[in-house]
Amino acid sequence: MLLGIDIGTTNSKVGLFDVNGTCLALASRETETLYDQEQGYYYYRPETMWRSVAEGIREVMKDRPVSQLAGIGITSMAESGLLLDRRTGEEKSYILPWFDTCSQPQADRISQAGDAAERFRKTGLTNSFKLGLAKILWLRDRDPNIIDENTVWLSASGYIAYRLSGELAFDYSLAARTYAFRIDQKKWDADWLKEFGLTERLFPDALPAGTVIGKVRRDVAEETGLTEGIPVVIGGHDHVCAALAVGAIHPGTVYDSMGTAETLVGTLEEKELGEREFRSGLSFGCHIAPGRYFWMGGNPASGGSVEWLRPMLSDDTLSYEQVLEWLTRCKDEPTGILYFPYLSGSGAPVRDSRAKAAFIGLVKDHHKGDLIKAVLEGTSYQLEAIREEAEQIAGYRIERLFVIGGGTRNRTWLQIKADVLNCELDVPSIAEATLMGAAMAAGWGAGVYASVEDAVAKVRNNIHTETIRPRPEQAALYRRLYEHGFAALQAPLRQYFHLHKDG
Repeated sequence: MLLGIDIGTTNSKVGLFDVNGTCLALASRETETLYDQEQGYYYYRPETMWRSVAEGIREVMKDRPVSQLAGIGITSMAESGLLLDRRTGEEKSYILPWFDTCSQPQADRISQAGDAAERFRKTGLTNSFKLGLAKILWLRDRDPNIIDENTVWLSASGYIAYRLSGELAFDYSLAARTYAFRIDQKKWDADWLKEFGLTERLFPDALPAGTVIGKVRRDVAEETGLTEGIPVVIGGHDHVCAALAVGAIHPGTVYDSMGTAETLVGTLEEKELGEREFRSGLSFGCHIAPGRYFWMGGNPASGGSVEWLRPMLSDDTLSYEQVLEWLTRCKDEPTGILYFPYLSGSGAPVRDSRAKAAFIGLVKDHHKGDLIKAVLEGTSYQLEAIREEAEQIAGYRIERLFVIGGGTRNRTWLQIKADVLNCELDVPSIAEATLMGAAMAAGWGAGVYASVEDAVAKVRNNIHTETIRPRPEQAALYRRLYEHGFAALQAPLRQYFHLHKDG
């Protein structure tokens, strides 16, 4: 058996799997998010997070033969982290979540310290308040004495791994999210850190995903119901672990995570990143699969657009059943309405914090169902824009997507997406892809699987996949609307938003 741990923004989960990917037990706890009213920032309490994980482990392992547990894999939200004293193990800060904008002034300072394109070539990223370096500088600005020679920065995954094993480590995919790690050389960027009065010692060793960093300690075994000596692995970035679960480990295989935000993740061979990649709006990093990078592009308000619209269309928020019922009243062809899903700015392929959402093309005959369907169409148009950019970068045609997430329950949305992208969507029967990916990484590290490819092959045989195929006639109609509407209006709309940024 293999244990997966997923530290998420909303929930922290523990899942027990067999080597073929069958989920044997699942435990979930809310990730308690706290807010400091006085100083204005969000945070997680490390001890609370650990207790949730420990309770989850004990729950899924209850009445299970612990002797059959081969390894533990951990994944997490990418940028969240904390400062720790490496001698005592005591936390020197709370865990700062990726989404908190408190570190925007520090991110601005980082932008002024180096050329954005050069930093991208080394890190695969563009600077953001989300990234670890900005969070570290924010903590130091609040307390100049918080960092000394024994202070270390850990990811949320790294913290849980430390509590289990007593060992400090990053995997490559999460190390990169600090903006202080060179993916081209797979090492901490000492010269860059000097710009901010920091050293490499602030970070632990960075290792490939699937590396056993340590083993479960005796005292932790007693607390969790485990046994001493079980291998512990940091599986890495949550989206990359999910990509492993669906088998998106080779160029040409792409996975789409449909949730509040939507993320498209693909694979390419490791290569030197240049101006073309920098201008793509995509981010890049080290894949779990050896010798490969992942590329990633997302829409921060995909399912979020549906959530925004539900209370707008009724005095009482429309239920999901009502949303689906209204969609049945829509004609089969495209609505003709163009929705631009930029409720919180736009991500790839054009990163723009000033972009705003918009509906264009409304007429008096349109009803609630048409507005809902237009939102589903607009998020699909945005995904098509990301896919087109990714195809240019990756050098291959994307004709099939593996799709997971809450959005897959809306079959109308899936069909619209297949028509707009004119590609097949494979919907695998995986309820917890991120957890499964973490468990698979543990299996690979512990020697249960001979390789990443072996892990994918064993799990794939146990997964049923439903395929949604595009309808040629609808695909042609959507292509016209995309090219002559959604894509053609991008430049004038963005120009307007920038001219009226305060409007």
